[in-house]
Amino acid sequence: MVPDGLTIYAIGDVHGRADLLDALHRQIAADADGRSGRKLIIYLGDYIDRGEHVKETVDLAIAGPGLGFLSRWLKGNHEASMLDFLDNPASGKAWLEFGGRSTLRSYGVAPPASATDPLALLRASDRLLARLPLSHLEFFERLESAASYGDYFFAHAGVRPGLPFDRQIDDDLLWIRDPFLASRLDHGRVVVHGHSVAQHPTVRRNRICVDTGAYRSGRLTCLVLCGVERSFLST
Repeated sequence: MVPDGLTIYAIGDVHGRADLLDALHRQIAADADGRSGRKLIIYLGDYIDRGEHVKETVDLAIAGPGLGFLSRWLKGNHEASMLDFLDNPASGKAWLEFGGRSTLRSYGVAPPASATDPLALLRASDRLLARLPLSHLEFFERLESAASYGDYFFAHAGVRPGLPFDRQIDDDLLWIRDPFLASRLDHGRVVVHGHSVAQHPTVRRNRICVDTGAYRSGRLTCLVLCGVERSFLST
């Protein structure tokens, strides 16, 4: 269960689909209107890449669905890769290959013709940094690795099975797949995550995945937690 008087909305990977996030925000606002107490939105990361409206998506995530909501924003592996690209342009090849080009275009930066040209990567990194609104750069830099409420632990990708929560490392919280997805261990809390796409929300005894591949499926999913109850909202 989650703490008394608290409703949590955990939103999966958006990936530049501002239209879906706007629609889901409206559903959340309508659902919250009938609930008392505090309302908290936890965004599970991967706001950027793949979809074509990254800048608008970040604006919506920062703003939330309206007054009366608390928000916590987690970091996804895509945000981590973009920040690495800003600090070390030579790392950009992998990021560009798994979705970074759409983020560059959304901020008005032409993707480099070659992802292996060091000078082209440097120029693209400099241009992206110059084009990022300060509010967006600060948003990316303050993203959290994880959050915990009641019997639930929230992270973008999952956790390393067998390790206490206070010993988890960012590389696993942002990137892990098979060791976590295949694990049947009781982690001590139910882990709510995204990162690993499924056609429908995945509910297991030890984890709940809400990444339903929004950028290509059109389904952006939100887990709703209130007391001992669980439900889902989806576009």
